[in-house]
Amino acid sequence: MKAVSGLLYVTLILLPTSNSQSPAENDSYTECTDGYEWDAQTQHCKDINECETITEACQGEMKCFNHYGGYMCLPRSAFVITAPEPVSQSELSLPSVETSDTFNPCPVGYEAQGESCVDVDECELGLHNCQPSQECINTVGTFTCQCPDGYSKIGVECVDIDECRYRYCQHRCINVPGSFRCTCDPGFQVAGNNRSCVDVNECEMGAPCQQRCYNTYGTFLCHCEQGYDLSPDGFTCNDIDECSYSSFLCQFRCVNEPGKFSCMCPEGYQLQASRLCQDVNECESGSHQCVEGQTCVNIHGGHKCVDSNRCQSPYIQVAENRCVCPVGKPECRNLPFSIVHRYMSITSERTVPSDIFQIQATSVYPGAYNTFHIQSGDDGRDFYIRQINNVNAMLVLAKAVSGPKDYVLDLEMVSVNPLMSYQSSSTLRLSIYVGPYAF
Repeated sequence: MKAVSGLLYVTLILLPTSNSQSPAENDSYTECTDGYEWDAQTQHCKDINECETITEACQGEMKCFNHYGGYMCLPRSAFVITAPEPVSQSELSLPSVETSDTFNPCPVGYEAQGESCVDVDECELGLHNCQPSQECINTVGTFTCQCPDGYSKIGVECVDIDECRYRYCQHRCINVPGSFRCTCDPGFQVAGNNRSCVDVNECEMGAPCQQRCYNTYGTFLCHCEQGYDLSPDGFTCNDIDECSYSSFLCQFRCVNEPGKFSCMCPEGYQLQASRLCQDVNECESGSHQCVEGQTCVNIHGGHKCVDSNRCQSPYIQVAENRCVCPVGKPECRNLPFSIVHRYMSITSERTVPSDIFQIQATSVYPGAYNTFHIQSGDDGRDFYIRQINNVNAMLVLAKAVSGPKDYVLDLEMVSVNPLMSYQSSSTLRLSIYVGPYAF
């Protein structure tokens, strides 16, 4: 065994054995109890020093200490205090109760029971001096006062240990009497070891994001769907009014909707490419209201139903949309020989000047010189004719016009042959429908 540091104090009291006799009872007494031998010179039993008589009485680091009637093996640092050697073995006997009822022949912390010394439980008998906050622990021959967990003994008092000084917690430590408690920063929670901090997934714990939630280390972020904008509170998503950002999103009308927008077209148009408006050709789709004897003419945003035969006397219809005044009729002498009906539609607010219709002579007399002019239908001078050559001319829009508005222009071509003193004319009756929109 390894030597124990410090001094060990041991007090030895020799107690008589049950078979011992008093020399007074027998003058021929020569036998002694174990651990003693008869001394003929003194006529008494004397102690045997086993430490000297027994070879290697103690092994290893232990030291042999002799005492009355035996010996002990103790650490070499131990110090033994022995009681004064009795005059005779008979003096080691316990006194009878009759002679003294207060004398305790046992060491402090022991009490005599019969011929033995037994440990006294000071804690149970209330013979201790522990503070109310302390716990009494009985030990062999004495007792100790122990402080509860989380307290240290300073003097006779138990003082709380501030565990937070030892950095037991990863984030924050709160000292409490006899213990401590770890807390974490916002966005973290205490782990199973009650000291470390782990990230909290706020998105799985009901984060107040109105639409999308993204967990990050120690916190979370809210995001919004397309068409929404995150409000300053960081949680709410507000609809974006795309229509208020630009007037070019839709060709006609922008309609804001939750998270998006849509384009609308006026009646007579259909939506194309999500934002453009294209005229619906009712004449081709069969959705017009024209009846038998009428011709459907498609215009921007609608259609017109015109009479198939628009020839008025003295003109007669010789082909679709073409009326001729017979030469044999006297009333035809000062009238254009033919009238051709044509129809067209233009948009409002066109950039001007704008070429809108090309005029071409259908028949040309040899040597004749042709001129083109607007005979009627344009009192406001919104149009003019630019002659290209002897047989072609262009009708030009001179002013920007807004619809809906209708024009009926008589465009006359006059043919003059000076050699033959011949002159004739023909008219193109052009109906122009100006749509209500710029598309």
